[in-house]
Amino acid sequence: MLDEVTITRAIVTTYLEKFSRALDLDVAIVGAGPSGLTAGYYLAKAGRKVGLFEKKLSVGGGMLGGGMLFNRIVVQDEALPILEELGIRTTAFEPGYHTADAVEAMGCLVYRAANAGLEVFNCISVEDVVFKDSRVCGLVINWSPVESAGLHVDPLTLRARFVLDATGHGADVVSRLVRKMGVRLLTETGSMMGEKSMDAHLGERHAVENTREAYPGLFVSGMAANAVFGGYRMGPIFGGMFLSGHKAARLILEGL
Repeated sequence: MLDEVTITRAIVTTYLEKFSRALDLDVAIVGAGPSGLTAGYYLAKAGRKVGLFEKKLSVGGGMLGGGMLFNRIVVQDEALPILEELGIRTTAFEPGYHTADAVEAMGCLVYRAANAGLEVFNCISVEDVVFKDSRVCGLVINWSPVESAGLHVDPLTLRARFVLDATGHGADVVSRLVRKMGVRLLTETGSMMGEKSMDAHLGERHAVENTREAYPGLFVSGMAANAVFGGYRMGPIFGGMFLSGHKAARLILEGL
């Protein structure tokens, strides 16, 4: 006979165990879009201790919506090996263009990342970073509903050797760091250079080129990389997001 309190105890006990494991990480990723999840997959696959923090209830970022809620995505040839590794089926459309179901793509990516050992925490917002000796070395977190309701509830903190900002167009982690600490970033101007308008070809290329360390201890990927280093946007073609996440993982692994 099922007991309600046992069910509750099972959830509370195992979640707190999971949360406790995430208090001291090799890498903390912020944002569960395609670049963040791809980075998490490769980092976890390499045996690193990785936690991913997403402010929304669902994961997937902008990829689940495809283009204007047509839930298909486009990827280019260069990204196909990553999709094949993840088990995502694609269909050739024209030379150099392939399509995939957005829901299947995200489902496969989430499954493979979690199965590799990535621990995902949804409904958690990043309020701030831990900043010591002119380096980002952790996150300050709270429940997203606390932030949404404007409640005065103190956050908790976790430590990480590296942080990856994969929060998309807003580059939320880098933005907070610049606003609160007035730091000079590793960009041409020393500040956030801002996302440019649509150019799918350049946007895809820039998303990969701009994936790098933005400040000691803090990397950027995906559209956050273009927002920080001044790249174009690209719309519902997502090969660059997978390639960016893969590159972010490689660079961080070199740093570790």
